[in-house]
Amino acid sequence: MFYSLSLSNRRTRPTSSVTKSSIVEEETDYYARKRLVVQAKNKYNSPKYRLVVRFTNKDIICQIIYAKLQGDFVLSAAYAHELPRYGVKGGLTNWASAYATGLLLARRTLAKLGLADKYEGFAEPDGTVQLIEAAEDAPRPFKAFLDVGLARTSTGARVFGAMKGASDGGIFVPHNGNRFPGFDIETKTNDDELLRNYIYGVHVAEYMEYLEEEDEERYKKQFSTFIKAGITSDKVEDMYTEAHEAIRENPAAQPAEKKGKPAKPYRRLVALNKKQRLNKIKDAKAAFEASQ
Repeated sequence: MFYSLSLSNRRTRPTSSVTKSSIVEEETDYYARKRLVVQAKNKYNSPKYRLVVRFTNKDIICQIIYAKLQGDFVLSAAYAHELPRYGVKGGLTNWASAYATGLLLARRTLAKLGLADKYEGFAEPDGTVQLIEAAEDAPRPFKAFLDVGLARTSTGARVFGAMKGASDGGIFVPHNGNRFPGFDIETKTNDDELLRNYIYGVHVAEYMEYLEEEDEERYKKQFSTFIKAGITSDKVEDMYTEAHEAIRENPAAQPAEKKGKPAKPYRRLVALNKKQRLNKIKDAKAAFEASQ
């Protein structure tokens, strides 16, 4: 995959007829990009890798990207629409799915680099803020910096769920816990139990129970995918636990089966000689006279 760098560095001042909010789309924060891309000059041919996390209405995109003069190149990628293969039946854009997508990206990247056995990460996350440390007699851990793009970095945002999944999966992502759910700004401490609940989707299960009791019609509408798959509120945590185990067991990407249209028989046109053309005209005249 290739990301074009065709955006111009020239800044244009919005006129009175153009609001600032209307020119936000497809812009690049060059102030942040410069610091995420530029590498130290004493590190020759060593790119600075970025953990790029993007959200759509129905999917989560996690990629490891590095920059060259020609543009940005993708080392590996993982998507939330791959999670049903690991047992996640619905809710592909919530916090727990963002964590699982980041975990899938980490295990897939380390397997590609041959570091999966040396850096397994934290197989049973308990909500504590932990960073990957260098192992003895092994290369240094793979390092990547979080790239959130233009997303808001509010406390508890889903983008930090993907970062937490990648970190627990074995990638060294420099961070602290002040943007995770449950961070207390006064005491500067994290609520490990609350963060663990977000990782395993317990907050989703609690909301399912609440809606089922208070507004059953809305519950059936909002969690229709879970209901169709037979996932109740007491099965959500087990679903994500089994998904984490399945991701660690086989993080390899599975090529999509392309269902093409059936091939039509090819008919090669052959040029007719003069005699064949005259016979064709003769037959057409005979058919016309017979129809009169």
